Amino acid sequence: MRALVTGATGFTGGHLARALASSGHQVRALVRDPSRAGDLADRGVELVAGDLRDASALARAMAGPGGIDVVYHIAAIYRQAGVSRDAYRAVNATAVGQIIEAAKGAGARRVVHCSTVGVHGDVEHPPANEDAPLKPGDIYQVTKLEGERIARDTGARLGIEVTIARPTGIYGPGDRRLLKLFRGVARRRFPILGRGEIYYHLTYIDDLVDGLRLCGEHPAAANRTYILAGGEVTTLNELVALIAGVAGVPPPRLHLPVWPFWIAGAACEALCAPFGIEPPIYRRRVDFYTKSRAFDITRARQEIGYAPRVALADGIKRTLDWYREHGWI
Repeated sequence: MRALVTGATGFTGGHLARALASSGHQVRALVRDPSRAGDLADRGVELVAGDLRDASALARAMAGPGGIDVVYHIAAIYRQAGVSRDAYRAVNATAVGQIIEAAKGAGARRVVHCSTVGVHGDVEHPPANEDAPLKPGDIYQVTKLEGERIARDTGARLGIEVTIARPTGIYGPGDRRLLKLFRGVARRRFPILGRGEIYYHLTYIDDLVDGLRLCGEHPAAANRTYILAGGEVTTLNELVALIAGVAGVPPPRLHLPVWPFWIAGAACEALCAPFGIEPPIYRRRVDFYTKSRAFDITRARQEIGYAPRVALADGIKRTLDWYREHGWI
């Protein structure tokens, strides 16, 4: 298979590109800065420099003998201080249609668009499946949902298969998004805001890569949407207790009220945003303690054979071991 991966200098895209290359596929990666591509070239991944918002860069990335079979679109603006709403929309939404148009022109049969379960917002009746209400809560989630709609519309208009993947919270060796959680618990500096009884659902990176590959390769995945998540769901209290147990420390006992931190987060955002400064506390971080996230992966199991293999305790141990080995904790 000839595959193009966007976002390959990031955590998920990098793992996916390496896994595809190690399986014998011809893999090309569109990267803005090849110097940040690490060992991708050594792993057999062909690097093409360019921005995914640039039509000529997309054309170069998909050119070559035989064209491209599958495009895995992983790149996105996640959550960064000082980024305008227009930038979020340009990358997370508008560029999706441009990528699918370029894929069609290169003869690709399918585009896998990586979205997020965040498009469902706070899950009122867990576990949620792919048909649960869509209630994005911030500009990242709003533009990811816009990207989904553009992907479906463009795919239908051009007659190219589009598969949408919605991962839950991604973790594993090398991840930085949940590093603060692991570090805080391991160092016994992790207070819990609220009761801690909301659900939290993680996906280990190896399982996610398997799911994304199935989205790209399985015939039944054409024009479908799949939630990709781990096989275990815990409350936040249970999750931090599990991390603490693996880390060999007592679980957090301190519970603090939510509302003072939410107000402080709003104030910090208002003060820091105009200067592009990462606020020390912000409302999205507070939402981590209050929004319930538990998901049903039955559709992916039944239709494409998705089967998460890494138990939560094992994944946490692998991640903590990596953090410690590399001095992150």
